[in-house]
Amino acid sequence: MTGLFLRKNVVTHAILACLSVVMIYPVVWWIGASLKSNQELSKPGLFPDHPLWSNFTKGWNAIPGHSFTDFYINNFELMAGLLFTTVISCSLVAFGFARLQFRLRNFWFAILMLTLMLPGQVTIIPQYSLFHHLGWVNTYLPFIVPHSLAGGAGGSFFVFLLVQFIRGIPRELDESAKMDGCSWFGIYWRIVMPLTKPALLTVVIYCFLWNWDDFFGHLLYINSVEKYTVGLALRMLNDSQSAQQWGQLLAMGLISIVPSVIIFSVAQKYFVEGIATTGIKG
Repeated sequence: MTGLFLRKNVVTHAILACLSVVMIYPVVWWIGASLKSNQELSKPGLFPDHPLWSNFTKGWNAIPGHSFTDFYINNFELMAGLLFTTVISCSLVAFGFARLQFRLRNFWFAILMLTLMLPGQVTIIPQYSLFHHLGWVNTYLPFIVPHSLAGGAGGSFFVFLLVQFIRGIPRELDESAKMDGCSWFGIYWRIVMPLTKPALLTVVIYCFLWNWDDFFGHLLYINSVEKYTVGLALRMLNDSQSAQQWGQLLAMGLISIVPSVIIFSVAQKYFVEGIATTGIKG
């Protein structure tokens, strides 16, 4: 039995190792290609004979009048607004569905869940028409305002995630807080919010990953270069040069994913905890 188990274990690890190579190879090629010249990109081999580290510095300042510092600042400003409004609005809505008793609560929760099945492409035209009439085009309001109302990309999913997590918190804590004179908002802010930290961090990670590299939405609503995000800057870098420097474009693309990798790596523990404990009912 021990020999059979050992052979199965070896086969399993061998298969996982092969799959890991398949998954990692594109990233390794990307890193190597970001250090190559246009001539070397057409040659075989992962890494260049003479790495061009200047691809990073030249690509960073390749757009006339702007650098990627400006676009990163824009991205982080937008993400700060999105993350703050998403956490507050979605947690408030989730607390209401999980703890408060009101008329047609199950009906409205079912309607919220049905919106998960609605393709985002269906709402593009009416949303753009609405924001255009409000004068919000070429601002960050079309992204921040929907998230402040528990909407936007992933809003319904975030509410569902938090509702399931809050239901796992014992209601005895609410009753004890009420006896001490705590209001519903006090229960939400002082008891529920601290206990839902793993789920809230999961929401933050998802929201960041889904919106950091959102190209189509940013392209739709942002027109001026001064407000461009990193994704739009990469498109501009691709169009701004008559002789395309692919190494510089790949280098900037590589840098663009660094914040997402850092966020996921730092908060991975809480991400796994939030997913693992969601769905446990008290």
